[in-house]
Amino acid sequence: MAEPLTASVTGSATAPRRLRTGGVVLVALAALVALAAPWIAPYSPTDQLDPAAGRYRPPGTVLALVELTGERYLLVDHLERTPTGLIASHRQETEEIPASEILNLTPDGVADRRIFLLGTDGYGRDVVSRMIYGARISLLVAMLSVGLALTVGLAVGSAAATGPRWLDSVLMRGVDALLAFPWLFLVLTLTALFRPSTTLVILVLGGTSWMGISRLVRAEILGLQTRQFILAARGLGLHPLRILWRHLLPNALTPVLVQATLAVGNLILAESALSFLGLGVQPPTASWGNMVADGRDVLLTAWWVSTFPGLAIVAAVVAFNLLGDRLRDLLDPRTQKG
Repeated sequence: MAEPLTASVTGSATAPRRLRTGGVVLVALAALVALAAPWIAPYSPTDQLDPAAGRYRPPGTVLALVELTGERYLLVDHLERTPTGLIASHRQETEEIPASEILNLTPDGVADRRIFLLGTDGYGRDVVSRMIYGARISLLVAMLSVGLALTVGLAVGSAAATGPRWLDSVLMRGVDALLAFPWLFLVLTLTALFRPSTTLVILVLGGTSWMGISRLVRAEILGLQTRQFILAARGLGLHPLRILWRHLLPNALTPVLVQATLAVGNLILAESALSFLGLGVQPPTASWGNMVADGRDVLLTAWWVSTFPGLAIVAAVVAFNLLGDRLRDLLDPRTQKG
């Protein structure tokens, strides 16, 4: 029953130790970026100060920001200071702005600049800022979904392994039925029946990812029940729930934690796919999936809109797979070198 886990872990076990350590560093860096998003993001991920002038600007673009009365803003390519105000050029248009309308006027022009290191999207929003906040959403969805799947999987697997035979049969046949049902069809059905939201995505992904964990937990506990320390605990008259909580579950967690870590990468891909289809995290909230979707119609003219979030997804999935492999090395005594 643990064959899928063995295959996935063994497949990455050939990775060099330095590469696996690099995966741990990447995961830690992604988590740090997500936690520190409000402090390290250069701008708000929803800022649309001047959509017409700021849309689809390439990486490295620097624009002057003119703040006008009435909470209006202009993003300008070139400024010329005049005695009466400014002559501003953006795209192919030029306009003269009187000094009385400019709030951030200086003797040389204006003091404010907007630097778009990775360009802007179709609404003039900064790609860097949206990627940083998107990391927070994508990682949060994946981690909470895995937490939900882990909780349900542990409960079902433990009940099947330690309960009466009829309960084991009922639970495992139910798990087999759910595993046989097309996962994508089930997810699309659930998201179509309810209004798409971040909470729904977490519930759907977590609620459809626990079956493999439950089978793995059941297999591990069944193998442990014949071990000498479990037989000794029973001989001492310990309650079955105490034996499960104190002895069976802690010793069964090693492969489960590895599979859960690998599942994070898979669920990042799943969330991205749902958001790409418009069934996941809804705009204007940024996630890597809906950022990729924002650029699907302009791949040739504004390649950066989809490319950089796509690379972030690839890096996160690879990092979590390497982290799972590293956890296996640390927790499984059979991989320790004497």
